[in-house]
Amino acid sequence: MRAGGLVCPGAGAGLTGADLRGARGTDIACRSGGVIADVRGRRPRTVPVLARYHDLLLASAQFAGEHLITGGRDPDRNNVTTPLLTALSGGTGLPRLEASRLRATWLADCAQLLGMATFMDAAGITCSQRLGDIIAALEPGGEAQAVALPGGTPSC
Repeated sequence: MRAGGLVCPGAGAGLTGADLRGARGTDIACRSGGVIADVRGRRPRTVPVLARYHDLLLASAQFAGEHLITGGRDPDRNNVTTPLLTALSGGTGLPRLEASRLRATWLADCAQLLGMATFMDAAGITCSQRLGDIIAALEPGGEAQAVALPGGTPSC
């Protein structure tokens, strides 16, 4: 359950290492037509979870309850996830599991679902800075719109 509580919020919701340290089971919920992760800390936000991670993340969250999903007692302590990452890493030729790589997986999966490569190619955009310029004047959608983007079919 702790492994699912590490992999699913990272690859399924793009949570960073700092986000993962403070994630509690109660921060995961079925809401707005899908599963979401309420992120605490310096950049609080609500993040939609990719549909294929719903079941395992919900089970991990239920297992953790009010406690930290990845284990430990103090979310302010650095390297809370290190013992879990170390336990999961292994095997000849396999790279070490890292929270940043899990987040990169989420970013790539969301970009694919949104058709980002097709959009950028059609628009002739080759730099993410240009995307920042484009969205600067746009209002972000609400939680239900965010959940619908990555396939918000709930498993609950």
